[in-house]
Amino acid sequence: MTVDLKKVLEALADGVIVVDADLRVLDVNSEACRILECSAEWLTGRDLHDALGVEHPIHERVRSSLADDSPVIVNEVHFLSREGHRCIADVAVSPLSGENTKGAVVTLRDRTLSSYLHEMAAQRDRLEAFGHIAAGIAHEVKNPLGGIRGAAELLESWSSENRAREAAGLIVKEVDRISRLVDELMVFARGDTIQPTRVNVHRVLDDVLDLLIVDPIGKTAAIHRHYDPSIPEFSADPSRLKQIFINLGRNALQAMGDGGGSLSVTTRMHLGGRIKVEAGDTIPAFEILFADTGPGIDASTLEKLSTPLFTTRPDGHGLGLAVARHWLMHHEGTLELKSTPGEGTTAIVTLPLRAMSTNRGSRKKAGNQ
Repeated sequence: MTVDLKKVLEALADGVIVVDADLRVLDVNSEACRILECSAEWLTGRDLHDALGVEHPIHERVRSSLADDSPVIVNEVHFLSREGHRCIADVAVSPLSGENTKGAVVTLRDRTLSSYLHEMAAQRDRLEAFGHIAAGIAHEVKNPLGGIRGAAELLESWSSENRAREAAGLIVKEVDRISRLVDELMVFARGDTIQPTRVNVHRVLDDVLDLLIVDPIGKTAAIHRHYDPSIPEFSADPSRLKQIFINLGRNALQAMGDGGGSLSVTTRMHLGGRIKVEAGDTIPAFEILFADTGPGIDASTLEKLSTPLFTTRPDGHGLGLAVARHWLMHHEGTLELKSTPGEGTTAIVTLPLRAMSTNRGSRKKAGNQ
């Protein structure tokens, strides 16, 4: 039987890129094109730098394989596609050598989904662990706070001196602030479920943005809405979605401060097409992007931002993003933060377009404002 090499390449579940000694692409299969989000016609004949970027570490791996005439394997390599999407793949480089041949075969095994599911599981474990800590804090702090507040109220009513009354009133105010913080911590401990109903995400966003426009923190910012009208209604808890969107919107406006700037809220279908959820189904999804023109965030701070109680603001308590992730987890959605210092920050919410059971742990006209 005669074997068609091109058909063999197309039948493989892994992406395959064949390059010559100068790292010029000789052949590529459709799976590699999917991972890199480019066509075979565009990629064939180009330098590998064009597809991966000049500073991508795979270039040195290929050169090392060619120099040593030995295979190289690298796990969990990050790729940024031409469309700006991130992909994680295990990479194997095998040298090709012969009388008239010198080059290498680069294979890409897409690990993006498994990495995503692993991160979701790890995130769930972290939030559950934090929930146990929060429950302990609430138990130890809540009762003494009630006694402190009562004693301060008595002191305020008994005192005849203004300064003493003001001090007692300050104690009451601070106790109330701590109580509110404890109540917010209890979100992670109670194991609340969502109450899904049919939702038009643009109506929910409009309600949230209308609130932010009249909020003092949004008085100097321009808020722009860019909605994709093709996104259908879906099943979600509108109250929890509002909580998520308010937290993200307020974070963006606070980052820009009083110096103005703009917040752009965009909805679009998830460009990856579909996402995998707990039940094992692969279903359509869409994204909501909150993009601000603030100062941006450095990489080390960005990694810590969703950690409960971590904050960069003197008056912040560090729970907004953690709470947002908590409720997104119950919707089987995700939150990704992208930022470049000096160029602003974008929060990307991804939500599945499907009905959800109620026990799962569970529009205005589009335009500019």
